Amino acid sequence: MKDDTTAIYERAELGGAIRLGQSPAILVVDFSNGFSDRGSRLGSDLDAEIAATRRLLDAARAKGVPIVFTTVALNPTGTDAGLWVQKIPALLDLQIGSEAVEIDARLDAQPHDTVIVKKGASAFFGTNLSAILTAQGVDTVVLCGATTSGCVRATAIDLLQYGFPAIVPRECVGDRAAGPHEANLIDIHAKYADVVSVEQALEYVSSVPARARR
Repeated sequence: MKDDTTAIYERAELGGAIRLGQSPAILVVDFSNGFSDRGSRLGSDLDAEIAATRRLLDAARAKGVPIVFTTVALNPTGTDAGLWVQKIPALLDLQIGSEAVEIDARLDAQPHDTVIVKKGASAFFGTNLSAILTAQGVDTVVLCGATTSGCVRATAIDLLQYGFPAIVPRECVGDRAAGPHEANLIDIHAKYADVVSVEQALEYVSSVPARARR
């Protein structure tokens, strides 16, 4: 017997499949040291998610697929984050120029990858991400990163609203708590993007035409 959520969502016809294009980009949201270091206030155990994302990045680089990283980096007062630091004071640990805002070294960010500094949850809020994707001819986004219930979800919503079909490999996104992680994967799949396995994402990236690096 189906649980109530599944039955309700099916009755509402939620969860239709997104049509993917042939010119993807990989968008890695906030896999910075401040989130991947278990010793930091904002950190959690993201070792498995980072390892899975690295597999995807290696496959993308072999195809010339563009890669974009985001990181939250604030001034010491946090005034550039508006109200966000009132809800999450620990964001003040993510100061501009600190090691906490650097992309986790295990992802091996390259000089030709794009790194966007953001001040809000969505990777689009207050940034030129849409212009970057459009300029590179991107028609689909593979979304990875942290946290599933926060910046990943906010970015998934905006990807849909900006007209970029997206898939979310479930092994490539993480959260500090299992409940919000699983609940948000359900909602992302129902309303904003297709939640797939990392193997499916790898198969998709491997299937697209190789691109010359711009």
